[in-house]
Formats: sequence, C-alpha cells, structure tokens
Amino acid sequence: MLKILDKYIIKTFFGPFFFIFSVLFFIFIVNIIWVQLGQFMGKGLSYWQILKLLFYMGVSVVSLVLPLTILLASIMSFGEFGERYELAAMKAAGISLTRVMLPLLGVTTLLAIMLYFFSNNIIPDFQKKAKNMLFNIAQTKPALNFTPGQFIDQIPGYMVKFDKIYGENGENIEGVFVHKKSSAFESQQSIVAEKGQFVPAANKNFLKLVLHNGYVYEDALEGKGGNARERQPDQAIKFDTLVSHFDISEIINKAIEKEQITDDYRFNTFNELNTTIANIKKDNKQFFENTTNDALNQTNSVVSYMEKSKTKAKPKLQVKIDTVKTDKKLEMIYNAHNRLENLKTTLDGKTTEIKQNVKYFSKVVIYQQRILSYSVTCIIFFLIGASLGSIIRKGGMGVPVIIAIVIFIIFYVMNLGIENVAWGGKMNPYLAAWLPNMILFPFGVLMTYKALTDSQLFDAEKYKALFKPITRRFSKNKEHKRYQ
Repeated sequence: MLKILDKYIIKTFFGPFFFIFSVLFFIFIVNIIWVQLGQFMGKGLSYWQILKLLFYMGVSVVSLVLPLTILLASIMSFGEFGERYELAAMKAAGISLTRVMLPLLGVTTLLAIMLYFFSNNIIPDFQKKAKNMLFNIAQTKPALNFTPGQFIDQIPGYMVKFDKIYGENGENIEGVFVHKKSSAFESQQSIVAEKGQFVPAANKNFLKLVLHNGYVYEDALEGKGGNARERQPDQAIKFDTLVSHFDISEIINKAIEKEQITDDYRFNTFNELNTTIANIKKDNKQFFENTTNDALNQTNSVVSYMEKSKTKAKPKLQVKIDTVKTDKKLEMIYNAHNRLENLKTTLDGKTTEIKQNVKYFSKVVIYQQRILSYSVTCIIFFLIGASLGSIIRKGGMGVPVIIAIVIFIIFYVMNLGIENVAWGGKMNPYLAAWLPNMILFPFGVLMTYKALTDSQLFDAEKYKALFKPITRRFSKNKEHKRYQ
C-alpha cells in the first residue's frame, strides 16, 4: 500500500512530468514537420490526413522524449523538495533520501517497462503506416511534384521534362518536352513547346496542360510493315496553343494508407529482428566468401601458368624482359597494368559493398538493442536527475532545465558519434547501442552517492574557499601598492 508520503512524492513528480512531456513531444513534432513539410504540402490532403500522418511519424519520438522527460521532471521535483526544505524535514523525521527516491524509482521502472513494450509493439506498426503514407503521398498529384531539368515518368504512359517551373503554385512552365511511351511497333509521339500552364481540369482524375508555341512530332507506324515503316515520313505539326489532358486517375485514386512497403527492419519487433539479424549474418558470410574467392581467383590467374609449369618435367622457360623486343615489351607491360587495374577496380567495388553491408547490419542491431537500452536509460536518467535535484535544491524552469538539457545533449551526441563509428565497422554494434548507458550509469551512481552523503557539489562558497588563498595573494599585493 502506498503511504501518504509516497502519494505526495508521486503527485509532485507527475505535475511537471505531463507538462514537460507535452512540450518536448510538440518540439520534436515541429522538427519532423520542418523536415518533412515539402513531401506532403500541396498534395490536396485533408487536415485529418495531415494530422494522422504527423501522429504516425511523431509516435517514434516517444523513445527519446520519455527519458528526457524523466530527467527533467526528477530534477525539478527533487529541486523543489530541497528548495522548500521538505527534504530537510523528511531527513529530520528519520526518512532517508533512499526512502524518498524509492516510490519514484518504482514509477520510473514501470515507465521503462511500458516504453519497452511501446517501442516493441506499437512504434514499428506506426512507422510502417507513416512510411507507406509518405510513399503514397509522394506519388499523388505529380503535377505539383516536378523537378526542373529532370525527366519524370510519374504520369502514366508519358515521360516529361520541364526546363523551368515557376508561379505561386508552380503552374507556369517553360522548355516543355512530353513523350508518349510506346513500343517499337506502335505510333510514336513527342511534343515540344516553349511554355505552358497547368490548368485545373473539370474532372479531377485528369491533368490539364495548355501549351504554347510548339511542335507535335508523330510517326504513324502502328499496323504497318517494315517497308512501309521505312517509307513513312515524319510528321511535324506546328501549333500556337495545344490543350492536352492526361489521365492520372491511377495515382490520384490510390489509397494513401495502402501498405506497399513491408520489408523495412524498423517494422519488426525485438524477436522478429533476431531472425532478421540471423539472415543478414548468413547473407554477409556468403557474400564475404564469394568476394574472397573472386579476389583470390583474379590474383591467382596471373601466376596460373607458372603453377601449371611446375607439374611438368620440362625445364622452366625463363624470360628476361630486357631481351624482349620493344613492341612485345610494351604489350606485356600494358597487359600487366590492365590486370592490376582490373583487380584494383574489383577490390574497390567489393570494399564499397562490404562497407554497405556492415553499415546495414550495424543499423539493424543498434535499432534492435535500443528498444531495450532506451528503457534502461529512463532509470539511469532518474538516478541522475533525482540526485542532482536534491544536491542543487532549486526547482522551477531555471537551473534544472539547463543542467538536464546539457546532460541530454551529451547523451545524444554520444549516441550519434558512437553510432557512426559502428556504421564504419570500427565498433561492435551491440556495444555501440549500450555504450552511452555504460558511460552514464557510473555517473548516476556517483551522483546518487553524493546526494546520500549531502555533498556540496554545486555549492559556490565551497569553490570560492578553494581558490581563496590564490585570490587573497593578489588582494594583498594590491593593498600593499595602495599604501606605498
């Protein structure tokens, strides 16, 4: 049964907890909006679809938001206890700091367990929905998703290119090229125009394009034999204005939430990732064996004749390059150089493939281990936050927030740095996923020890007294000079 004191401590903790969680979740969501804004704006999506997409994408940030929230809330809670002398009153009543931390440690452990199940069962499903939704949105209404100077084949049956796109909604185009896709036995058609505009069509399933000052090039080859095709003259039709309608119902009516991507490792649970990792190990082992064999075969091919000649009873034929004619000598050197260059190119290509395989394997392992490691981070952050709060003895949004942000930035930078090292194959990915926790855990234990022993770690007077002999020395010199 929870006692009155336990209920009061938990209530004090959850006050700032919900506020901080909401603020941090909103901040991370804004960051996602800023990064992904261009992928879904101007696509004709409803507000409900945009909100749903943001929610799907935002769920994945909970694994980072929750540890930071626990760190901030614990610092603020214990800082308020110290600032209001409630910790001193508890100690005077014979209640140790360990006893005060115990109910919140239980709450934090419960939150950590919930985070594990949330990351393992809910986040993969929402990431699948978000990624498929972004993929489908990217293919919706291609008229608003053209890139100047590039060939685009998003319109079914056509290949288009625009040299310049401008206007408030990108409706004006210049340097237009439109080619109708067809086989070698079908009629060919290409349209070239100086400029044009996208105009809203009466039927939303069609894209209306009005072109100005151009030509329509046609080859009517369909249904004609080879001789007739050769005699078929090219047709060029000049136009001042041409109105074309393109049927895009195939992509406009596509279900935005239809699942077309299912093979991403981020869609798997912890146990499913074990199978994925085992398959990757098996594939990598086979790839490395094949790569080694290919490299050895290419290297050994240079000396294959020498190896064969050893089995024969005939004496070896020794050839000195200085005795060879100039033309033959150049040919031999050229062939040797080509062999070495081919071998070098092969090895460079294989090295790139190996790096990609190692990076992908590290990504999968780190993602799997962080499902568990971030839950442990919650407990470590609580130990650090509660200890620092009881030592600082200041609540509110001032010093506690600054200290918590600094600690989280250190943790986040360590995560990114160690992750990049693991991607390069210079560190075991299992170690990389847990190393930030392994570094912070001793710090959390040290801070807890300092808090239990009433350390004056952040007492400014203590550090002033430490440097007082030095400051006094300079002060004496100044006083001496004044009265000379």
